[in-house]
Amino acid sequence: MPTNGINRALKLQFGLINYENRYLTAEGFGFKVNASGTSMKKKQIWTLEQDEQDGQVVFLRSHLGRYLGSDKDGKITCASEKPEPDCRFLIVAQSDGRWALQSEPYLRYFGGSADYLSCFAQVIGEQELWAVHLALHPQASLLSVARKRYAHLSASDGEISVDSNIPWGVDSLVTLVYLEGKYSLKTCDNRFLSNDGKLVKENTNNTCFTLELKSGKLTFKDCDGKYLTPVGPTGTLRSGRCSKPGKDELFDLEESHPQVVFQAANKRFVSVNISANQDVETDMETFQMEIDKENKKATFRTNGGSYWTLVTHGEIQSTATEVEVNTMFDIEWREHRVAVKASNGKYVCTKKNGQLSAVSDSVADDELFLMKLINRPMLILRGENGFVCHHKNSNTLDANRSVYDIFSLIFNDGAYNIKSVNGKFWYISSSGLVCSDGEKPEEFFLEFLEHGRIAIKGSNGKYLRGDQGGTLMGDGSSVDASSLWEY
Repeated sequence: MPTNGINRALKLQFGLINYENRYLTAEGFGFKVNASGTSMKKKQIWTLEQDEQDGQVVFLRSHLGRYLGSDKDGKITCASEKPEPDCRFLIVAQSDGRWALQSEPYLRYFGGSADYLSCFAQVIGEQELWAVHLALHPQASLLSVARKRYAHLSASDGEISVDSNIPWGVDSLVTLVYLEGKYSLKTCDNRFLSNDGKLVKENTNNTCFTLELKSGKLTFKDCDGKYLTPVGPTGTLRSGRCSKPGKDELFDLEESHPQVVFQAANKRFVSVNISANQDVETDMETFQMEIDKENKKATFRTNGGSYWTLVTHGEIQSTATEVEVNTMFDIEWREHRVAVKASNGKYVCTKKNGQLSAVSDSVADDELFLMKLINRPMLILRGENGFVCHHKNSNTLDANRSVYDIFSLIFNDGAYNIKSVNGKFWYISSSGLVCSDGEKPEEFFLEFLEHGRIAIKGSNGKYLRGDQGGTLMGDGSSVDASSLWEY
């Protein structure tokens, strides 16, 4: 269960890198395991599951849903469909952040290289050490386990404060930047958290933290061996005095849902009373859009925790406390604008007094809304084969990398411009390639189609997709697995 009932904790998924810089890989054929992967793709991603009785015991599940295990002779298998006794491991974290994995029943350590993996070492050597590369999408909300409060950028104090009841608005987005086995925390205004609690422009030794796991939660250890912790009444995030993590040093990463504002045809913003009557965007005009995994419909949550719902006479109010049929809406994507359909099959329109009602059978100006995503100023895209990243030697983009580049997302009247690291813009070339060196911005449209995933349509009416060779193309005629992106 999520702590404050807003979002759910993310399942920890990662790649494990051995002493030869190769990833632990689960092959599709014969459930074989090796350490030969050169980058983190689907076969190299492992999910950590905790034992329900003993929180120290973990299971490692492959992308095929099978569990890593070892027999008494150290022979490695990965064919069990459920966590058997031989699949129980203990994580022994080292001071440099690497893990040794110890078989719980046999107390031997797991290691090796290429096809020569075993779990038979009695002591931990270099071959038994694994670096951890997180595979989850690196933009999330950060929750302090002890305080039950979320981290957010406090721009006026120049710090990250851990005192929010709910992760609301762009300030609550934290981006994890991975570099050579360490992680930095980046705020929405492109600054890095330093271990003294200050926010700085440059990524240095003082902004790099080793990620450690303790009873299924994350800790961040700085270059001096101290741990990040919330300090003082506002929960200033900085390194504390502890060189051993306790409850105060534990964090959860929670999924960051899209948060949006709606502008009606009368040019006013829709507020929490579900009336288009406001001239400014505040938390009261911001709604969290949650897409249902099964039916793909959207719910809209207010910052007070209630949902939009259809009531009598077609009126829309924000009075529902739980998700049910009348809180579900269909969104129709009409490039610069969206139309919203309620559970009665009618379109939502803006009445003369600004009140929203689902009473229309067709779409005209009063049924169109400008929808603006506010909590992704930085865009990181992950597709079915990996992250989107600049190609090393050309102006194209790769869509199959285990490292990611951070792009800027700029809102422009219902469309978005995507800006590259070099300050140039994305565009789609005549041959359908997505290029990253445009002098002037080109329009792209975001469609929130699935839980945690978007489709991106170019101004040519085609969808962005990763092709077989790993190149980002702008030529998809429909949406499928290759054109859905975690963002």
